[in-house]
Amino acid sequence: MAEHECELFECGHRACGGCGPALAARLILKGTGENTIVVASTGCMEVFSTPYPETAWGVPWIHSLFENAAAVASGVEASLKKQGRDEHVVCICGDGATFDIGMLCISGAFERGHDITYICYDNEAYMNTGIQRSGATPYDADTTTSPAGKCSTGNKRPKKDLPAILAAHGASYIATASIAYPNDVVKKIERAVNTPGPNYIQIHAPCATGWGFEGAETMAIGRLAVETGLWVNYEMVNGEVEKAKKIVNRKPVEEYLMVQKRFRHLFRPERNVEEIAKIQAIADRSAAKFGIDVVLKKPE
Repeated sequence: MAEHECELFECGHRACGGCGPALAARLILKGTGENTIVVASTGCMEVFSTPYPETAWGVPWIHSLFENAAAVASGVEASLKKQGRDEHVVCICGDGATFDIGMLCISGAFERGHDITYICYDNEAYMNTGIQRSGATPYDADTTTSPAGKCSTGNKRPKKDLPAILAAHGASYIATASIAYPNDVVKKIERAVNTPGPNYIQIHAPCATGWGFEGAETMAIGRLAVETGLWVNYEMVNGEVEKAKKIVNRKPVEEYLMVQKRFRHLFRPERNVEEIAKIQAIADRSAAKFGIDVVLKKPE
């Protein structure tokens, strides 16, 4: 059986219905295979997959603090190297632990050149502790610490460009992916763990509970993020973009926004044309930066 066909993340865990990070975990281990040691920070995935004395993980798994997964992984990698062993060392952490709390340890691990793959399951807020905004929360999203109301339209800060930050650290391979495109996730994970040096993958993982949609719609929401250009799937090698997923006739962002509770204030009591235009501009800039647009001519 090929490595990517193995089921190393078991069912029966305690994730919410339609959980994006749970699917991300399953796909990640299809890409890494059995020869893997996982270091996981505190977060949703740690809570729902390892309630003592149970575990959903079919590989060695280490729970670190919220902030230090990359430092723990660095020590594991150094120890394995000393012993002449060649297991893949993989961090699997949420966006809060990655974009904010763990940034210092990630920077150190990448600057030192440790042979680890750091994977962020990006559900765009601190979901485990109450849906607070993080550095990955998109513009205008409603969270418990960036609430929309009479005086606010939600989060006013742009999403942090962490791939660019780690590219500046000299990361060998960087990729973004979405659980809505499972084969793409697995291929990028396989490439990352087999590329020497520090590597980073950021996986868009919609959260039905935090974003406000039915669990059965997780994959559709993920596809809409890509089809509008608000999420771009791309690969970088030695700091240069190698390729990005092309989108035919990119959809307007409101098709993505209007189906999520976290953005419903942009449409009630009436459509907020100005704010939606700002979000459309964010998508347009990303599309131009990565050259993802493919426009098909309509028949005359």
